[in-house]
Amino acid sequence: MTVETLQGAIFDTDECDAFADKLESRIRSHDRDIEKLCSAHHQGFIESIRDLLELKGLANRIHGEVQTIDSDICRSVTQLKLKGQELADARRIERNMKTTIEMLQSCLPVLRAYIKLQQQMKEKRYYPALKTLEQLEHIHLPSISHYSFSEHMKRSLAKVRESIKEASMIDLKDFLESIRKYSPKIGEVAMRHTAEQLNIDISANSSVIKRLMSPTVSGEFDYEAQSESVYSVEEDLSAQDLVDFSPVYRCLHIHTVLDAKETYENYYRKQRKKQARLALQPPTNMHETIEGYRQYFHGIVGFFVVEDHVMNTASTLVNRSYLDDVWNIAVSKIASSVRTHSSYCTDPALMLKIKNLVMLFSSTLRTYGYSVSQLVELLQEIRDHYNEVLMQRWVHVFRDIFDEDNYHPIQVTTAAEYQRVIESFPYRDGHLEAAPFPKRFPFSSLVPKVYRQIRNYIQACLQFSQDLNLADQEIDDTLRRYTNLLLTRTLSGCLSTLIRKPSLSLLQLIQISINTNYLEESNGWLEEFIAQLTGASRELSHIARLQGRAVFRDVRDDAEQQIYEALKRKMDEFMELANYDWQLNEPSGQASSFLMDLIAFLQSTFQAFTNLKEHVAQNACLTACRHIAEILMDLLLSDDVRSISMGALQQVNLDVIQCEQFAASEPVPGFEDGTLLSSFLDLRQLLDLLLSWDWSAYFHDYGQDTSKYLRVSPQRAITVLEKLREADKRTVFSVLKKSERDKKKLMETVLRQLRQLLQSSA
Repeated sequence: MTVETLQGAIFDTDECDAFADKLESRIRSHDRDIEKLCSAHHQGFIESIRDLLELKGLANRIHGEVQTIDSDICRSVTQLKLKGQELADARRIERNMKTTIEMLQSCLPVLRAYIKLQQQMKEKRYYPALKTLEQLEHIHLPSISHYSFSEHMKRSLAKVRESIKEASMIDLKDFLESIRKYSPKIGEVAMRHTAEQLNIDISANSSVIKRLMSPTVSGEFDYEAQSESVYSVEEDLSAQDLVDFSPVYRCLHIHTVLDAKETYENYYRKQRKKQARLALQPPTNMHETIEGYRQYFHGIVGFFVVEDHVMNTASTLVNRSYLDDVWNIAVSKIASSVRTHSSYCTDPALMLKIKNLVMLFSSTLRTYGYSVSQLVELLQEIRDHYNEVLMQRWVHVFRDIFDEDNYHPIQVTTAAEYQRVIESFPYRDGHLEAAPFPKRFPFSSLVPKVYRQIRNYIQACLQFSQDLNLADQEIDDTLRRYTNLLLTRTLSGCLSTLIRKPSLSLLQLIQISINTNYLEESNGWLEEFIAQLTGASRELSHIARLQGRAVFRDVRDDAEQQIYEALKRKMDEFMELANYDWQLNEPSGQASSFLMDLIAFLQSTFQAFTNLKEHVAQNACLTACRHIAEILMDLLLSDDVRSISMGALQQVNLDVIQCEQFAASEPVPGFEDGTLLSSFLDLRQLLDLLLSWDWSAYFHDYGQDTSKYLRVSPQRAITVLEKLREADKRTVFSVLKKSERDKKKLMETVLRQLRQLLQSSA
């Protein structure tokens, strides 16, 4: 409860007066206590006052003494202060002097370094100048950064930095120009080292190809060729021996210090990529000589050898991923350029050199870690083109053989001659070996020459497949595939062209057909020869069997057709001499002279068929008989012959009889009875019908299988009858004879009935 609250509570009551009385009583009590206290201490108070007065005197005396002492001290302090100020000034001057000396000493190295830098720039010693510049910027200048002249020096150093950068870039450009000049030399040395390490014969043996296309008398070949090195003897130099790489490292270090490393790397790579594009551009005449290819590959190898050296010595400038990217672009262009230029090449010896050079190029770059799979594929394509070039060459080889052959069986008079033929063509025949000299082979010189040239072609193909790191079986399959191409395309085409030559005689065609029989037999010998060359198992060579048998069989079939056609043409020459008198009254009593000459020719010709297969001679004989029958039938039915007398018809009958006698004499053995005679059956039935005038039997049995004149058609009968009727009209006295008039009526009746048969059958 507060005082105000209490007062309020008191004054609100009727006890206010009582309270006042109590308060007054209390005050009086306190006053009495105070008086008692004052009475008790009064004496002490008096004594205290007396002591204070004494102290006052002492205090005044001390105060005077203190003032005197203070005056003395003030005078002393004033003098001390003056001396202290003089001492402080002296020490400040000393300190400033020391500081100045220290500052000057700290600036001296900077000034010396700056003077040294200027001197180095004047002397064009940029690499030491860069070191001095680096010391100034990182060591000296930070210690004097608080001086104003340091800013001026920093600006000056920036200009010096740019000068060093420009000077280093000039050195780099000189290096790039130099490296472009020496890259082919570097590539040449690198490829030579690879050839020495891998024992690669970098000179293609072109003389082998020439000898393969020009066999000796004995058919043997000398494969030991003297090869000359394509590289001159020189010192064992490497890339760093041929080119000074210090500008690259110096420039790299300068730009690294100048914080322009990335700019330098980009510039270096850009310039080297430009040089790579130049190196990848082939010479315009590269396809003409091997030197063009060699120069091209040397430049490319030199480029990548230099880059590999830079990568190993300055990995930040050139790394593996960058080189792989450049190589991936380059290898496609390389393959395209070589593919394009090699496609113009028509010299197999040059293509062998290209192959060896590509292999050496691939091996060299493989040793530097680059993938050469595209180059391996390129070699496969070049190999296919090489095979095409070989086949084009062998077209001329085969044609020369065909032109030189006389198409007569080989005849030898001595054992040496016999042995040479056997060595060139492994033909064995017991009867021929036992026969006395002179001996006659069944084939002409074409057979051993063609066989030898096929072997030579196989050896030429093998020249390219060697050293390609292929398995024996793969080489075997490749040789078989290429040999099949030679057989099915080149040789088959040449033989087809040969047998269609119009200048070939029938006997020459017969000899060609005989030759194909023995060429077909050589198929097995060729397979054995390939197996011996490759070392592959013949049991595993079933995938690509030689197709020689089928090729020579097709050629022989074609030759047989040409034999048949040539036989027909020769027969046509004889038949062109036919000069029938179609108005002849009486026959001569013997066959026509031209037909007798033709039969004599056929008899002598079929004697030459003895070395042919039986079916060929039989087909030729059957073809001849049928052709004679067709010609005689065409003569009778020809529109040029308006009329035919019975005498002329009887003369034709005599000729047919002579032909039938020839057919019955079996000019070629092996025919079944009546086979050749059936060729003249149409003629025989037509002539018998016309000469015997047996029309009643003809009409009675017409259409029946047992008919005597089954092969006589109404149209043929009408044609000949009309010509006989026309001949009768020309006889003046025929109308006077009753028998002739009756015959004429009968002929008209027969013609009318024949026309009815013809209409009914239509």
